[in-house]
Amino acid sequence: MEFPDNDNKDDSPMVFIIIGKAYMQEDEAIDIHVMLVAPDDDTAVRNALNALAEEGFIEAELDQIGTLDEEPVDEPHASAYQGAIEGEIAIIKFD
Repeated sequence: MEFPDNDNKDDSPMVFIIIGKAYMQEDEAIDIHVMLVAPDDDTAVRNALNALAEEGFIEAELDQIGTLDEEPVDEPHASAYQGAIEGEIAIIKFD
C-alpha cells in the first residue's frame, strides 16, 4: 500500500475514521464508526462502503470523515485503530 509523499508529514499511514449511520433493514439505522488506512479520503470512503456491504448493510449515510493524529486509548476505538494499522477495516457498531 502506498501513502502520499509529503515532506511535512511523517511516513506513518493515514488512519481514517468515518462516522455515519448504516442500515441492515430499511428503517433501522445503526450508528457506526469505520476505521481504516487509505492513501486518500476517496479511497477510504469507497473501501468503507465495500466493507459495510460485505457485512450485510444495504445502505449507509456517511456524515464525517477525518484522520486520526494519535492512537486512541479508549475501547473500542483503540482496538479498531490497531486493526486498521494492521490492514483491517474496523467497523464499530453502536446500538
